[in-house]
Amino acid sequence: MSHITQRPASLCAFLPQCFRLENNARTSEAVNVEYNFTQVLDGIPGAEGPVFNNRSYFYMVAPEVEKNGKYAGQVLKVDLEKKQTSVFLEPSVNGYGGIPAGMQFGKDGTFRVSDMRLGILKVTPDGNMTQVCRQDSEGRPMQGCNDCIFDYQGSLWVTAPAEEIAPAPFTKSKEEPFGSVYCMLTSGQVVRVDTGIRFPNGIAVLHTDDGRPKKLIVAETPTKLLWSYDIVEPGKVANKTIWGRLSGDHEGGADGLDFDADNNLLAAHRGGGFIEVFSSQGGQPQKRIKCPFMRTSNLHFKPKSNTVYVTEHDNHGLWEFKWENQGKPQKCEMLFD
Repeated sequence: MSHITQRPASLCAFLPQCFRLENNARTSEAVNVEYNFTQVLDGIPGAEGPVFNNRSYFYMVAPEVEKNGKYAGQVLKVDLEKKQTSVFLEPSVNGYGGIPAGMQFGKDGTFRVSDMRLGILKVTPDGNMTQVCRQDSEGRPMQGCNDCIFDYQGSLWVTAPAEEIAPAPFTKSKEEPFGSVYCMLTSGQVVRVDTGIRFPNGIAVLHTDDGRPKKLIVAETPTKLLWSYDIVEPGKVANKTIWGRLSGDHEGGADGLDFDADNNLLAAHRGGGFIEVFSSQGGQPQKRIKCPFMRTSNLHFKPKSNTVYVTEHDNHGLWEFKWENQGKPQKCEMLFD
């Protein structure tokens, strides 16, 4: 397990040094751009976690569903042509309903769901669910999880902004920095690679040209920061550095992240009403895509296309638009190449 140096008490004093260290990041003002957004769905409580599997089926999550005053979040299967949803799964462990927040499709035909109450879940194509673990590799209780991404070598990287999973009380790290980042190895072992973060949220992996995982990017929502880590090997990271920062003084911060084929990072600015676009070098955003809503929560490219699906919390909806580049292939898209 890697040991990450925690950030200094004076974050403001640390910022300029970090930006100088990270590839001489640009400081020019971002260009605002507009695209035609089309609404696909609305009325999905908490709309998050859009993802395609390798058969081009589309899924997303509705984490804010409640039944009888208890958490009862849902994983939805979406018919994009008919603009209809069906409930694929309602996560629950020992009577505790889940708050599913992110999903990825695995090479073995199963899903991994990151759940704020239940941790990491493994789900078969027919909807059977297993809780991956209740403790990490060092015996600590698992924390509630938010977003996840497979790298090209098959490791699953996961953000965990909540405290211990159910039955512990549900607590989020928006004020106190107890959020963590995990890596689930191909062996199934879950390693905590960092902690002490205020609500770690979106997560993405930057690969080298020959497909090796190079950098892990983690969004810390309340601070608007994007942190980077060098990926040393599966489950081991080093050199934690401020990679970028979202623009503006308004409320909000980075939520979902996704790379395009040119290694530009698209970051959903939750509360800012934009998708902010960073070059592969990080720093300041180069472009800001204006959204027809304020609380942008997550985004995902349709495989082998420039169509981007975007979730939002204002109307609990799903939207789409065409970006200038195709998306970076996900691990599951390479399974049968």
